[in-house]
Amino acid sequence: MATTENRLSKVIGDDGKSQVIVKLTISRSQRPCFKSGVFVNPRFFRPVKETIRGSVCGIVPPKASKLNFIERKDVTDAKNKLDSFVNRLLKICQVTEEKHKDNLTKDWIDNALKVTADIATDDITYNIIFSELQKKQAYEGRAAVKAFFDQMEDYLQKYKLSDVREKNFRVLIRALKRYELFVQLTDRNRKCFKLDIETIDKDVIEGFESFLRNEHTLLQEYPDIFKMFPANTDTKRKSPAPKPRGDNTICALFNKLRAFFNWCNKQKLTQNRPFLTYDGITTEKYGTPYYLTLEERNQIADFDLSVHPYLAIQRDIFIFQCLIGCRVSDLLKMTKESVINGAVEYIPHKVISERPLTVRVPLNDRAKALIKKYKSVDKKGMLFPFISEQKYNKDIKKVFTLCEVNRLVTIQNPTTGDEEKRPLNEIASSHLARRTFVGNLYKQVKDPNLVGSLSGHAEGSKAFARYRDIDEEMKKDLVKLID
Repeated sequence: MATTENRLSKVIGDDGKSQVIVKLTISRSQRPCFKSGVFVNPRFFRPVKETIRGSVCGIVPPKASKLNFIERKDVTDAKNKLDSFVNRLLKICQVTEEKHKDNLTKDWIDNALKVTADIATDDITYNIIFSELQKKQAYEGRAAVKAFFDQMEDYLQKYKLSDVREKNFRVLIRALKRYELFVQLTDRNRKCFKLDIETIDKDVIEGFESFLRNEHTLLQEYPDIFKMFPANTDTKRKSPAPKPRGDNTICALFNKLRAFFNWCNKQKLTQNRPFLTYDGITTEKYGTPYYLTLEERNQIADFDLSVHPYLAIQRDIFIFQCLIGCRVSDLLKMTKESVINGAVEYIPHKVISERPLTVRVPLNDRAKALIKKYKSVDKKGMLFPFISEQKYNKDIKKVFTLCEVNRLVTIQNPTTGDEEKRPLNEIASSHLARRTFVGNLYKQVKDPNLVGSLSGHAEGSKAFARYRDIDEEMKKDLVKLID
């Protein structure tokens, strides 16, 4: 049978009190000590009886008088609290010894004291302790589930997105972190708001959508949000402020968030599917794709840029991209080993984790001449002396301007969705090279699967469908059929 012995801590607080420590003797080898949470002035802690082993100490209230009423009450309350703690300690030992003696360890007793804190001592049983401990473990198990943003990091680690797609996904992560902080700062009823895969629902999605649409107006009022989680991490840019977002941009972000939830569902991390009831924007909308005619492409390729040797290099890289139709992220990685038996071979990095199919594009004479021209020029062994993607896109616009390729095209404003007329030299980018490749090929062969095999688009791809515009000449031929 367990016994107890009271001791007084040597540590004295500012109020002159010390905590009573209860030493529990279970066996000769088990004599754990427990903090009682009871504090008393040392002058009221003294021997209360003598035993063979020595004095037994306890709390002794002072004798009552008119002058010490408050002090006596304080010490008496401490004594009652200590007695209650000792009784609870002994009751836990008793019911555990009767039911499962091997469980009687310091950890078990510590946990039992915590989980039975709201249960009367007389009502404590082994089954109650065991049941409450199971509840505690279940709660801690839920609490141990990784936080929302840690789960997003797991997704990035395990799903293995391409560099570009991971970079875009991190744009979503930072936007979600800003939204979480924005809610905490602005909603009095949700000061402790935290994103969680179990509690994100239609309302949260709609709130996030509203935040994304209006975020560009919040910079002045909440600058610290953007300092903590910048809209972009490119330190070379002057401002971290987000730009106004249109439906397509928001839809692209939501597609990434939806993909994350699909992964969580597949991994059985949650059964929550917040997008099932969300009825906002669900698909991206694009206007008719524009691309260079072969005449415009050749005008750029043959233009004399000898007075701008740096731009001449970027022009050559752009023309080569027009001839093989790859994404700029794939072009950036190409080396001389990418050329095999007169063709460029590569696995599109954007979809390498989903559809690792090799794309093989035969090289025409112009493409072969460009490769030969820059053979061994790049010190790192790349096919071309490539610069950063951002500078490449800026230089493409400069090249178009110098070559006077400034045809007006109809585009859809990415923010407002309205139709606009813009000159090619203002909106040209590396992706125009890919559209030029696909558009001109489809114009010649009218076979989406054949063109898709050269561009890396999956059969039936929605993205590829945007390129299959019927050009003006085809329309004229059709009209002639009803002359």
